[in-house]
Formats: sequence, C-alpha cells, structure tokens
Amino acid sequence: MRITNQAVLALGAVFIAVGLIALPFDAYLWRLAQLAIVLVVGIILNAAGAMGAGDSKFIAVAAPFVAQGDVRMLIPLFCIIMLASVAAHRLVKHTPLRRLAPHWLSWDQGKKFPMGLALASTLTCYLALGVVHGSS
Repeated sequence: MRITNQAVLALGAVFIAVGLIALPFDAYLWRLAQLAIVLVVGIILNAAGAMGAGDSKFIAVAAPFVAQGDVRMLIPLFCIIMLASVAAHRLVKHTPLRRLAPHWLSWDQGKKFPMGLALASTLTCYLALGVVHGSS
C-alpha cells in the first residue's frame, strides 16, 4: 500500500530526460515549476492528514506530464478512474482473480484503498489519450 521512492524517482527521471528533448525549454521549465508547486501543496495536504506521502510525491512527479490546459479534462478522468478502481478492487477482492496477487496488503485493509492504483491508471490513460488524440 505504498508508492515507493524508487517509483517516484524513476517517473521524475523519465520526465527530466524526455521533457528536455520533447518540449521547448521554456515549457520544460514551467512543467518543472508545476512539479515544485504541486509538491508543496502535497506536503501541506499530507501534514494535514488529507493525503498519504506517497500519493503526494506521485502526484507531484506526474504533474509535469500534464499540460496546463488539460487539467479541466484530467479531473473528471481521475474521478471516473477512481470510481472504477475502487469498484474493481472491491470486486476482485471477492473473486478468484485475487489469487493473482494473494499477498497484496490492500486486500485486508478494511475501507482503505490503494490510491496509487487510481493515480497511476489516470496518468496512464491521460498519456494514452495524448498519443491517440495528440495536442489540440
């Protein structure tokens, strides 16, 4: 039920390497500023007990991948994926599919939910939509 520092650092390294090549330098710097801003907000939310530290770090390193103009589309996408993730997690918990990951801690955490599942799925879907539809 943890988003590891190695996963967060790997995602950040991907943006640093690919963003430098794929984006104009000024846009690249703004995207890095997004990371810093979202990280500060995440730290505050974590300190207030509203969000886990791993979730905060993941959202911060995912932020540079998101174009500022797409945030209005990303929020409903996240909501849909969150609902689907919770439903799928709860359903699979009570089916033979659970045997695919029998020792996953999230199965026995009561009402707690592994938010990283929805966060990673949202980023993956967002990037896939970008590949399919391109920029507007």
